Amino acid sequence: ARAISMVTGKYMDTIEAGPNWDDDLGGSQVYANNDPNLDGASAEEMRQIQEIDRTVFFYLPRICNHCLNPGCVAACPQGAIYKRGEDGVVLVSQERCRAWRMCVSGCPYKKTYFNWSTGKAEKCILCYPRLESGQPPACFHSCVGRIRYIGLLLYDADAIEEAARAPQESLVQAQRDVIKDPFDPEVIAAAKASGIPDSKIDAAQKSPVYQFVKKWKLALPLHPEFRTLPMLFYVPPLGPVLAKTGNGVYDNVAAEARLGPLMSSLEGSRVSMRYMASLLTGGNEQIIRDVYRKLVAVRVFMRAKKVGDIPAEEVERALAEGKTNPAEIEAIWRLTSLPTFEERFVVPPMERDTSVESMFPVLDPVSRNYPVYKGAVGTGFHVDPQRGP
Repeated sequence: ARAISMVTGKYMDTIEAGPNWDDDLGGSQVYANNDPNLDGASAEEMRQIQEIDRTVFFYLPRICNHCLNPGCVAACPQGAIYKRGEDGVVLVSQERCRAWRMCVSGCPYKKTYFNWSTGKAEKCILCYPRLESGQPPACFHSCVGRIRYIGLLLYDADAIEEAARAPQESLVQAQRDVIKDPFDPEVIAAAKASGIPDSKIDAAQKSPVYQFVKKWKLALPLHPEFRTLPMLFYVPPLGPVLAKTGNGVYDNVAAEARLGPLMSSLEGSRVSMRYMASLLTGGNEQIIRDVYRKLVAVRVFMRAKKVGDIPAEEVERALAEGKTNPAEIEAIWRLTSLPTFEERFVVPPMERDTSVESMFPVLDPVSRNYPVYKGAVGTGFHVDPQRGP
């Protein structure tokens, strides 16, 4: 089938470029070689990246980050993009959008696009109709690797501006500070005073995202230097860092000399720490090293427990360098390897009925003001029907 331009409607003989041209091995190495994350990379680091490209499929799944400080919301001159208060989902009002397309250039993650058929901007809606019915988004639900988690985070909205203004090397910690402990009595009291129901506070306490981001400090935001405070977090990959090939055989550095190479490999890893820091910590290499040391500690501890081929002194060293303990490692391993459906997806009740009722007068049995609800709730455009004279 020949490609047809969605802009002109004419046939396209040769497709030469696209917004995500190199994604899914669909294009050349031209864009990849100009990756800003590789700025300052040495020739040896570039060689290591190319070796990894031939060895493992390092895929970075990206959806809209539904940021706390969304660039698309600020860029829209029509005010058609908004962040929902009940769940934080960033949406485009199809009724208000006037095709300015400022949101396309205003999103640093390039997750907003223009639909030439409808003349409106569109983006990921985080499957909010599914969330409202207690289901996870479709891409989370259908993930074959079961590597996606969704949960509720309580954050201090008054601290967003200060966090966005933080120095680049402190952006990750500043965003962590915005997220509050759902077990703290003061946080619980403040949440209730803000109208957050007990059901959502309970969901925040069970949130797997809180565990990865705030408690264990393993999950990191993508390109925090954009200062949009993205709310989609990534646990860095361990395989591409510690794995290599020899004589065409995929091997792991742990087989050579146990813990020593595991820890020293962070200094001369296959994917440089500078690259991973540019991707996930705004260039702060110390944070990414701390994350990897904890991930290595999890691997060493669980291997010693299950296989028993690592000496106890090396396990203790791994725990010390990873700044962790056996109880935390067990929790990380269980939530990573053996989570149930309910543990991966903690979707709180959206209290839509309460939100809808708060928009209208209290029902009065005397005046019988029930019809005020008809045609005023549900999905789509709420336009009252015009009646004849």
